[in-house]
Amino acid sequence: MPGIAGSVRAFSSKVLKPFRIAPIDFEKTTAWNFMAFKQCKSVILIGTLILAFGTSQAEQVLETPAFWLESGQNSIKAAERLKANQAFAKNVILFVGDGMGISTITAARILEGQRKPGNRGGEENSLSFETAPYVALSKTYSANQQTPDSAPTMSAMITGVKTNDGELSVGIQVARQEKSADVINTYKVKTLLEQAEEKGLSTGVVSTARVTHATPAACYAHTSERDWESDAHVPAGATVSDIAKQLLEFGYGNGLEVVLGGGRSMFLPDTTPDPEDSDKFGGRKDGMDLTRRWLAQYPKSAYVYNKAGFDAIDPKQTEHLLGLFERSHMEYEHDRPNDKGGEPSLTEMTETAIDILSKNKKGYVLMVEAGRIDHAHHAGNAYRALTETIQLSNAVRKALEKTNPKDTLIVVTADHSHTFTIAGYPQRGNPIMGLVKQTGETGFAKDSNGLPYATLGYANGPGYRGQNGRPDLSTVDTTHPDFLQEAIVPLSNETHGAEDVAIFAFGPKAHLFHGVQEQSYIYQVMAHALNFKAGR
Repeated sequence: MPGIAGSVRAFSSKVLKPFRIAPIDFEKTTAWNFMAFKQCKSVILIGTLILAFGTSQAEQVLETPAFWLESGQNSIKAAERLKANQAFAKNVILFVGDGMGISTITAARILEGQRKPGNRGGEENSLSFETAPYVALSKTYSANQQTPDSAPTMSAMITGVKTNDGELSVGIQVARQEKSADVINTYKVKTLLEQAEEKGLSTGVVSTARVTHATPAACYAHTSERDWESDAHVPAGATVSDIAKQLLEFGYGNGLEVVLGGGRSMFLPDTTPDPEDSDKFGGRKDGMDLTRRWLAQYPKSAYVYNKAGFDAIDPKQTEHLLGLFERSHMEYEHDRPNDKGGEPSLTEMTETAIDILSKNKKGYVLMVEAGRIDHAHHAGNAYRALTETIQLSNAVRKALEKTNPKDTLIVVTADHSHTFTIAGYPQRGNPIMGLVKQTGETGFAKDSNGLPYATLGYANGPGYRGQNGRPDLSTVDTTHPDFLQEAIVPLSNETHGAEDVAIFAFGPKAHLFHGVQEQSYIYQVMAHALNFKAGR
């Protein structure tokens, strides 16, 4: 799989021509079939919403004033019964939806809801983590960026210190691409996983991106350049170890117990054929096979690279698990079933990680990243971004099922947002991936030039089609997984957004998440929950 820049270019060139996408059978490609939305004067007066789905009998839900008042009263009663868990946590799980802004959560919520039978339009749905009793907002700016990248944002969350763009778990004193290891060691800041290992807890990192990518790397590596993922990327004269090597040089406790994700080429020498793509080779220039080093370095360890190997792992017999399921990033959830070697889902990786880490009676710290939400947004492809978000929700649900809320703090957040928008006054139940159809109208809403437009879009990115005016989307299937949403500013790669992102929390000390906080505050709560001293 190519790097993200090449991946975006290839993906964009493939799907930027919406008029060449063959029409698909909507009924066969979605889990629900929107049949009718009928409105009359009496419906308007009493707020009755009638939606018919598929061929089943129409389900009526009367959203009368009484319905909403009763619903509000039930929510008040639930809030009054809520009691903060003041205990310290044994375990902490941090879920990071990379690029999962508020609009992404909203659209994913609706998409998942519209796939459920008997839904009231999908808007009423909640993703698993939206049921969290404690919610806050996180300010994502970095030390030198108004709109940040993932390196300083994850560094803030996992160390409590905001830093500069492109740098991982170091202070602002470090210049970008600083070559000296002595400088890095002088100004590096300790991560929550390093603290946990020092105190005898187990630790793990799970990602659908490369495990050497910015978000997972910030948990265990310290560097002035996020792109130095293997020695082949490190410039001549630099004494700083590459990120993949730092994973094996992790000098705290007995090392990370679980590392699952993509990025196999960063660990294999350029003379070694890839085990899945035999016509490809590893990317390391130093001749090191870090997968073999993992096996030699840790007792009761395992290395797997496909679904069959992953499924064969016995968590009871495995103390250190390294799983690298792609040469680069893992497949998008939508594309995962077609992967040649087979890959586990984010939910499956989360479950196995918990099974291995929970054997430690002292507890554990686990970071789980849905890394490809971000990549799909960069490519201007909302469908894959939203299905990745739904998969993250599934992973959180599995974690909630497998852990005890009395001793496990679970935090769900994002590192930053994207320029992704939801707009146009669509009626209730309008397909979230579709063209806007307003309440009571039979035809699509039109822009000033008489052309229909979609609910979802981007402020910038590869979906720009305005060189000769907007295209007519009347006959284009905007629900197709490969469709690129329209963008206002033409860019080959859509950018991040700067607005605050949400924090959702369950378990011990979760009540400390409140109001609008600096992103670095997330670390403070997690460290406090584990009864760690911040930064030590």
